[in-house]
This record gives sequence, structure tokens and C-alpha cells, in this order.
Amino acid sequence: MALDAETFDQLIETVRRFVRERLRPLEGEVEAADEIPPAIVQEMRELGLFGLSIAEEFGGLGLTMLEECRVAIELGHTTPAFRSTFGTNVGIGSQGLVIAGSAEQKAHWLPRIASGEIVTSFALTEPDVGSDSGAVKTRAVRDGEVYRLSGTKRYITNADKADLFTVMARTGDEPGGRGVSAFLVPRDLAGVSIGEPEKKMGQKGAKVADVNFDEVAVPAANRLGAEGEGFKIAMRVLDRGRLHISAVCVGVAERLIADCVAYAGDRRQFGKPIAEHQLIQAMIADSKTECLAARALVLETAAAKDRGEDVVLESSAAKLFASEMVGRVADRAVQIYGGAGYIADYGIERLYRDVRLFRIYEGTSQIQQLIIARETMKRGG
Repeated sequence: MALDAETFDQLIETVRRFVRERLRPLEGEVEAADEIPPAIVQEMRELGLFGLSIAEEFGGLGLTMLEECRVAIELGHTTPAFRSTFGTNVGIGSQGLVIAGSAEQKAHWLPRIASGEIVTSFALTEPDVGSDSGAVKTRAVRDGEVYRLSGTKRYITNADKADLFTVMARTGDEPGGRGVSAFLVPRDLAGVSIGEPEKKMGQKGAKVADVNFDEVAVPAANRLGAEGEGFKIAMRVLDRGRLHISAVCVGVAERLIADCVAYAGDRRQFGKPIAEHQLIQAMIADSKTECLAARALVLETAAAKDRGEDVVLESSAAKLFASEMVGRVADRAVQIYGGAGYIADYGIERLYRDVRLFRIYEGTSQIQQLIIARETMKRGG
């Protein structure tokens, strides 16, 4: 259920002020330390950011998809690593539980996920499994009242701090996604180990690492849904996650455009501000137009999802367009800033690196193209 307009406006203004006054001043510090300050994480908990998408009955804010996207756009106005701190709790780390969890599973986990007491992660990708997500090799073998889980997951966001993993593992011999099941795996079970965080191109402060499972005894009660339903659950989780990421892309693009406008108004060449040169204006115009188009697509699709419509195609279209769009906007921003855009002090090169990941995770641009084409043909055009 949507919040009333006044309450939601207050939430948006609170998030906007938090981004402007608390997060943006810390961007350089986070980049240098590759860490989000603990005090900021606590403030995020107090603001309810870990529970944006979780129902009020479990202590969350219970936002609709449209409301969540509008909040995500505001959060995109700062380095994406801040959002990633609680992003798995809002999206891929919690939504399998929201979608397919039993009443007992929800009551046990969701209140602590919503409060930020525990951090969740989504463990699908493997060393040999990325875009072909139905080909997971991690196995879960039934042994009485437990499953023996073995395998390695790779590039798992927030793995270094996660308390609970939603793990996709093969439980049957059927090929592809039909043999995959989903499990809730607490970090403290014997046999779970976390690798060292990877050194990344961008998004410093947001950690990814391997998660290893060595004959982990996972209670059968921790399975999400029936055996063989894991792939379907994962795809539904990713549909929602793609919309959220699309909204973040729009927010980052808005931030970059505002920075470019301010810089172009101050920077002078040939006796006048570069904002008065038509080729600079063309780059700003292209960026603004593409950003507006992405925003409209994201919000329209989010509203359709809230109405219960099938938005598999539209979610992929939003992810494809918004993630590619913000890459182009970031590239133009470096060009508008010129030499300054290549220097770390201005923050443009940092955002240029940060946004590159958006075209890869939660389904690469190429996977989105395949989904869009498949769904378009199903619909007959």
C-alpha cells in the first residue's frame, strides 16, 4: 500500500537532505578508504533505508515499486556505494524471502532485515556461471532434515558483511533452471567461508567477494518454495532489482548533468563560459533528453508493476536503456570537464568508473536485449 502523499514527500525530502548534507561530503573519504563509515550505516538504519521494500507488518516502510524507484533516484545523486550498503536488504537479498518465504521464515528474518540488524546477500553467480544463470553447479543434496550444500559463489555483493545468503543451488538432475532450488543460508553455519573482497574498478566502499560452501548442513526448513522453483524465484527477484537499479542510474545521470551545468557556467574559454558554446550545449541537451526518457520509462514501468501487470519486458528495457544512458552521460561529463574530468579532485572520473558496473550486474545489457526480444516476439510485437 502506498504512503499518503504528505508522508512520502517528507520521506523524499529527508533522503534528499541526507544525500546532500551527509553523504556527498564523504564521497572522497569513502573512495580513499574503500569503506562506508559505521556512523553513516547507523544513520541509514535509523532512517529506515534497510527496510524500504519490506512490509510494515515486519518493520519496514512497505514502499510500492513506484515509491521505491523515486527514493532510488534520490539516492543516485551520490556515489552508488552508499546505496549498495543497504541495497541488498531492499532488493535481491530480501525479495526471494518476500516472494516465496513461508510465514515462519518471514516472521523470523524480515524484521531484522528491515531494521538493518542483519545484512543479506544474493548468491547466484559462480566462477563458471554468470549470464547463463540456470547452469549453476553449486549442489544441495537432501540428507534427512538437511541439505548438504557445496560450491562456490562469485562477485557476491556485501558478502563481507552479510549475515544471511539467498543461495541458488542444484537439487535435481534436470538441466537448466528446472533443477535449481533456493535456500536461506545463515553465515554462521559450519562450512560457510568468505573470500577476500575483490579489488574493483569503481564503487569503492561496496565490497564483493567469493562465498564458499563446504558440505554446509542447511535445514530443509530454510528452502524457499518447493524444490526446482529457485530459478523462477531468482528471475522474479531480478525483475524488481532491475527496476531499482534503473532508477539509481537515472539519479546518477541527474547528478552528473547538474554538475556539468554548474561547471560549464563557471569555466571560461574563448572569452565566455563554455556553457555558451553550442557543442557543449549539444552534449548537455543529449544527456538531459536521454535522462528524461529513462526516468519516464522507469517510473511508468514501476507503476505498471504496482498494478500487477507483467513487466518482464519493460523492466529489462528500463535496465538496458537507463544503464547504457548513464554511461553515455558520464562519458560526456568527462568531455565537458575536459582535463579536470580526468582528475580525481572533481569526482567526475570516479562516477565515470562507478557507473560502468550498471551495464553488467543484475543482467548484462546483452541479456536484457535477449529478454526484450523474446518477450516482444511472445507478444507479437
